[in-house]
Amino acid sequence: MIPPTTTGTAPRTPALESAHEDGRERLADELAAVLGEDAVTTRPLDLYARAHDASHYLLIPRVFAAPSSAEDVAGMLTVCARHDVPVTFRSGGTSLSGQAITAGVLADTRRNFGAIDVIDGGARVRVQPGATVRAVNARLARHGRALGPDPASEIACTIGGVVANNSSGMHCGTEANTYRTLRSMRFILPSGTAIDSGAPGSSAEFAASEPELFEGLLRLRRRIHSSSDSIGRIRQQFSMKNTMGYGLNAFLDYEDPLEIFVHLVIGSEGTLAFVAEAVFDTVEVKPHVAAGLLVFPGVQAAAGAIPELVRAGAETAELMDATSLRVASGLPGCPEQIRALDLPDPAALLVEFAAPGSEELQERSREAERLFEGLGLALPASMTRDPRERAGLWKVRKGLYSAVASARPSGTSQLLEDIAVPVPALARTCDDLAGLLAHHGYRDPVIFGHAKDGNLHFMLNEDFSGQGTRRYEDFTEDLVDLVLDAGGTLKAEHGTGRIMAPYVRRQYGDELYAVMREIKDLADPRGILNPGAVLSDDPRSYLENLKATPTVEEEVDRCVECGYCEPVCPSRKLTLTPRQRITLRRDAEQARAGGDEALAQRILDGYDYDGVSTCAVDGMCGTACPVGINTGDLVRRLRAEAAGSIESAVWGAAARAWDPVSRTGGAAMTLASALPGGPVEAATQLARKLFGEQFPAYDRGLPKGGSQRPRRRDAGAEAVLFAACIGTMFGPEEGRHPGGASSAFIELCDRAGVRLRTPEGLGSMCCGTPWKSKGMTAGWEHMRSITVPSLVEATEGGRLPIVVDASSCAEGLAIMLRSAAESAGLRVMDAIAFAAGLLPKLEVRARISSVALHPTCSSTIAGTTAHLGAIAGHIADEVFTPAEAGCCAFAGDRGLLHPELTESATAEEAAGIAEAESARGGLFAQYASSNRTCEIGLTRATGRPYRHILELLAEATRP
Repeated sequence: MIPPTTTGTAPRTPALESAHEDGRERLADELAAVLGEDAVTTRPLDLYARAHDASHYLLIPRVFAAPSSAEDVAGMLTVCARHDVPVTFRSGGTSLSGQAITAGVLADTRRNFGAIDVIDGGARVRVQPGATVRAVNARLARHGRALGPDPASEIACTIGGVVANNSSGMHCGTEANTYRTLRSMRFILPSGTAIDSGAPGSSAEFAASEPELFEGLLRLRRRIHSSSDSIGRIRQQFSMKNTMGYGLNAFLDYEDPLEIFVHLVIGSEGTLAFVAEAVFDTVEVKPHVAAGLLVFPGVQAAAGAIPELVRAGAETAELMDATSLRVASGLPGCPEQIRALDLPDPAALLVEFAAPGSEELQERSREAERLFEGLGLALPASMTRDPRERAGLWKVRKGLYSAVASARPSGTSQLLEDIAVPVPALARTCDDLAGLLAHHGYRDPVIFGHAKDGNLHFMLNEDFSGQGTRRYEDFTEDLVDLVLDAGGTLKAEHGTGRIMAPYVRRQYGDELYAVMREIKDLADPRGILNPGAVLSDDPRSYLENLKATPTVEEEVDRCVECGYCEPVCPSRKLTLTPRQRITLRRDAEQARAGGDEALAQRILDGYDYDGVSTCAVDGMCGTACPVGINTGDLVRRLRAEAAGSIESAVWGAAARAWDPVSRTGGAAMTLASALPGGPVEAATQLARKLFGEQFPAYDRGLPKGGSQRPRRRDAGAEAVLFAACIGTMFGPEEGRHPGGASSAFIELCDRAGVRLRTPEGLGSMCCGTPWKSKGMTAGWEHMRSITVPSLVEATEGGRLPIVVDASSCAEGLAIMLRSAAESAGLRVMDAIAFAAGLLPKLEVRARISSVALHPTCSSTIAGTTAHLGAIAGHIADEVFTPAEAGCCAFAGDRGLLHPELTESATAEEAAGIAEAESARGGLFAQYASSNRTCEIGLTRATGRPYRHILELLAEATRP
């Protein structure tokens, strides 16, 4: 039995449950026959993990499927139609309105639909639904172009959702949203018909393949055009951002039924067709940008300034009300002009102007500042082009969500809603909305939005865990009255979903609602595509299947299930993502709270491997999470709790004898490389079967062992070298720089005249990462007890910086030092950052023609990736970093314990390297990174010899 963990679901009888299970398995078997057995699952862990999106709704799918082609989708739809089971397509899962959930078949379109093809020099781009907006824009950036839609969730939202929700964003308005910039699409109807609207003769093919739909669209167009009331209402509704219902403006903008249907599919939330591919016209990126924060005495004054700012060419005008500014004043790094505000009810607009050239921007900024003088500002304002100052201003705007979401009571849900009204009604609507939120008891109702579009966002916290829905219901009814009385739309950007489906008729009226109903019936006569989203005749359907958010663990209780963490997670295509690791524990806790321990156990069956063993604990999820959750903290604790006494004792002993242990490990690697590969690999595989996966796997791709860590004594040292122990266990690439990164760093410092010393007893020290990542607290604490005092002494109490020659070890050592009171004042530097400062003293004598880089997760977290690029640019004519670059998941020894994790994590980056090599007609001269285990992981993945960038720098500058 796998019941939904949601409200509003009646229990099944045993007989009905048995029939349901039988039907589930028959459905799964037929889908597996079409898609392949590996593409279909009914395992509870998989179903619950993938059920959650970013909304406050939850349904548990009967089956999860991952089609790999458009043909697979057509076959899947045929099977589902035969079983009369609904299908919902899911990609990024960042939807906020409940449009990406189902109790039927949940079809993943992210795993196998990620192709990006830049065409016409970047003027257009052909994209599949699983590619994220950020990934597409990274490809387009090389051409000075970008997608028109710019949703705030661009790190995680995918093209499938962009099309399905008619995404827009902070900058694009209605002029460059999905509806306006999508040129063509390839779609698949529930009947299995596939049409590429950009192909010659596609309209005739559409008419021949789907005559009823074709003629029905013509009939509906005539119906709309025969009614001046319908025409007027459609034009009024779509004069602003509007994602309520279907995009009926398509009947006014187009005559060809195929083009009408293509533009109805945009914003249809997967209820009319599956979009297998879309071609977009792109927009120019204006590289020169200036920003300013305009503070007004109130919302009325701020809203009144918007028309003049738009006429002046403002690209962005982001509104923040008084509560927003008060919340923002508590954010780290908040500009002083906000922190020092002393006004009773202020409001602010964050404005940006952009231009292709510097001189043009300078002129626009001067004109803007002259305009500001007449806007009635409460404080003087000016424009800044400084990237750090601009980032500080945007941190205020973007930090609102994280500030409110982080502070919500445990067990409550964070709702981020949006509306739009005509700009003249914006000020009054903002005031009325604030009053409405306060009236219903929502504390600190933060309101902000895209002011030049009349688009407001607001956040509220609600408890759906058995407290009833009366407050939420009453607020929603009052909100609907407020927005519609102002001539607005109940959904501007986030899609109708389930939350506003019952109100579509009220917003558009009976006639246009009937047109929408007929569109749905024509395209999807059996009603299998995402039922419950967009249209609902049940006035209370938005109160069904509300998601409970039970308290679980302190490390992750703040999670809002937004999914921003997923694209950066190295295990996302192998097992689970951070969001899924968290939601599974919530679902199990909810089952326990309902007295169903058996269900809780089924939900977590397999979690040890999927949730714990294959987490790289790299911390990348924390860089993307809006509330700062590092799921690795949870996983490390779970590992510590699961560690047996023998394993803990072994790692504790290793910590106390780390010098001989690390040198023995290196010697074993050298010995293994000298023996025939087959027997050694077979022996380690046998050991893994006997002793478990805690025994590392060996393969011939691993290098020989490294050399002993260097020792330097210099009373006049300018820095302390903390050479990483991974250089002892893993040597450099065969025939390359002897001594690896530490030797190269010493050579560079000698060449630049920088004197070094190493801490006393370095061979016995470590950054502690091997113990911390495994949850071996005692071993980590012992390592800290010997490492920190030695570094305090070596650095003369922090006078000298500590330089670490491996990026991950620099991160690990910094974490260790932050935990020790006696280490206050000690500074840790990644060697690439230190070496970048030496570049003026290092003359390049042998330039490298080209180098491909792999930025590590640690350098990304520490902000030192730019130094990696600077060194590469100093010595190479061509520097390439794949847009697909991410964490390799080697994670110390995780790549040895679970090589399948590293293989999965590096597959996309390896493909990006291969694509670049093909495009340039040959290999890169060098391949580089800044961490030995990462280099091994990428060498495995690509078959190319990755080396530490310092080795290349030493060789290029050698006399």
